[in-house]
Amino acid sequence: MSDVASFTGVSVRRGKSTVLADVNLSLPAGQIIGLLGPSGAGKSTIMRALVGVQSKVSGQVSVLGSPAGSASLATRVAYSTQASSVFDDLNVRQNLEFARTIIGADPTRIDAVLAEVGLTNVAGQKVESLSGGQRNRVSLAIAMLGSPELLILDEPTVGLDPVLRAEIWGIFRDLANAGKTLLVSSHVMDEAERCDRLIFVREGRVIADDTLANILLATQTTSAEGAFLALAKKQVD
Repeated sequence: MSDVASFTGVSVRRGKSTVLADVNLSLPAGQIIGLLGPSGAGKSTIMRALVGVQSKVSGQVSVLGSPAGSASLATRVAYSTQASSVFDDLNVRQNLEFARTIIGADPTRIDAVLAEVGLTNVAGQKVESLSGGQRNRVSLAIAMLGSPELLILDEPTVGLDPVLRAEIWGIFRDLANAGKTLLVSSHVMDEAERCDRLIFVREGRVIADDTLANILLATQTTSAEGAFLALAKKQVD
């Protein structure tokens, strides 16, 4: 299986602090890859480096055969941040039309992504009237407009109840089944079970990069949280 992105010896410093320390990673195509760790672990920095917007990066970040941030990747890679990417005073379709104009996506993509994320019946509603789960779907729809091969999603299910989280993860699985690669960050360890591969990050270092089954076997634990704690303790020791 080919890789859609790779990190080779990547480090990031902020002042005297090391935010990422000699990170080596590869993201396999067509999978949901969970990027898990506590707040401040370096998850968002990894994501920002992938889309070429992180400053003071040393080492090499390659995405779909090009350096991260290359103009050729504008519609091939989508990045959805934790901050809201939608306008409350516009309706759903207007939000997508605005985003489509910026990235130059095909106009026919609007109806297609509305259907994919289950928002067709609320396309004319203002975003301010939507539920939290629907707002998250609007952000996901915007990320999907350019038919990206790689979707980078920073804490996309934060604040959602279990039912809505399951619905969002169902959409992620459909996208992966269609050949897309998703890098999904979370600090909720039980979401690890929904991923094909896991990257555990702590204090700027990757402490695991494997399938959940292999990580559990290596740590002799029975849950993602238990495995993370075991690996964190080993890192300290």
